Amino acid sequence: MTDTTRTSLANLPVTLRDIERAAGVLGDFVKLTNFDRSRTLSDITGASVWLKFENLQFTATFKERGALNRLSALSADERRRGVIAASAGNHAQGVAFHAACLSIPATIFVPVGTPTVKIENTRRHGANVIEGGATLEEATTLAAELGREQGLTFIHPYDDPMIIAGQGTIALEMLAAVPDLDVLLVPIGGGGLISGMAVAAKTLKPGIEVIGVQAALYPSMYNVIKGQQLPMRGDTLAEGIAVKAPGRITSGIVRALVDDIVLVTEQQIEQALSLLITIEKTVTEGAGAAGLAAILANEARFKGRTVGLVLSGGNIDTRLLSGVLTRQLAREGRLSQLRFDIVDRPGQLATVVALLSKSGANIVEVSHQRIFTDLPAKAVVLEVVIETRDRSHLEATIASLRAANVDVEVGGH
Repeated sequence: MTDTTRTSLANLPVTLRDIERAAGVLGDFVKLTNFDRSRTLSDITGASVWLKFENLQFTATFKERGALNRLSALSADERRRGVIAASAGNHAQGVAFHAACLSIPATIFVPVGTPTVKIENTRRHGANVIEGGATLEEATTLAAELGREQGLTFIHPYDDPMIIAGQGTIALEMLAAVPDLDVLLVPIGGGGLISGMAVAAKTLKPGIEVIGVQAALYPSMYNVIKGQQLPMRGDTLAEGIAVKAPGRITSGIVRALVDDIVLVTEQQIEQALSLLITIEKTVTEGAGAAGLAAILANEARFKGRTVGLVLSGGNIDTRLLSGVLTRQLAREGRLSQLRFDIVDRPGQLATVVALLSKSGANIVEVSHQRIFTDLPAKAVVLEVVIETRDRSHLEATIASLRAANVDVEVGGH
């Protein structure tokens, strides 16, 4: 361990001892999730990719760890009066579930627009859920105000040493299972997860590289650490890490211990999420797929290295998930929309269908448009959604249509 690392660790508000103590508190109450090597993802990326399946916790999120550690430290009076928290969904579920297990009344503020699946799961655990504030920061302010008025203990989602220590137990488990890890790739929102994991990892194995991953639309910690002013805006698939203001405590730990922070685009997150479903048969939310997105975007950096990823959560709206998978099929050339301008007379549709059938393309949807078009009155717009094996099959299908003198345009490519 270098003197710089030793000094940094000694001056931080969270220590390895705190994390080990948290592991004892969690005991059998939080699942020891699998940490498995993905042979296929390793073949695809050239790295040895290991996946920590925190999306398989009871509430489908790692947030249970910090929540339980913090709740367990409450006094008898604090437990009686209850707790309050603010969350985009996952911290809410962790607090609600373990508060119920400990018979502690819980109130949760969630930002307006939080995915329905996260809100309903939180209510199912017995918490009083209040939607308020356009952002997580606004919801946090509202929760803190109500907590002061009613004498409730505020459970911060990330900027609390006991929350950080609870999240750090993940790194203990990963290194115990695979001591020769070279890199940890960890999603960053407010920074609680990466702070705890960095403390544990850098104490146990100082040479390990700890890299944070943020959505490019919300580079809050990236800006703080790198002195940038990149804008934060829009709706990201990784809403679980869409935090505009990282914590004061977590920022200090990240600055001291984290080696780098990388940004990933929405398309890269979608691709990673789709691969995890199709290859690993595991459902993650956008934030949970961020680590794999970082590898896919920087394969040369991680080639030949043993990389540990945290699939941090699996709470994603099913409608959104369906859209992500469909969009990925389109990007891969497996699902395409073809447009034909044809003469409006019998037999034209049959000709197109016959050519598509001969090429081996599967017709998913057909639409005729005669009215809302600027084509001549005797013409019709024909739109056909087809399924093909891959992009080369799509290109062969288009070529066969054009060879038969059928004018076709491909949408979305």
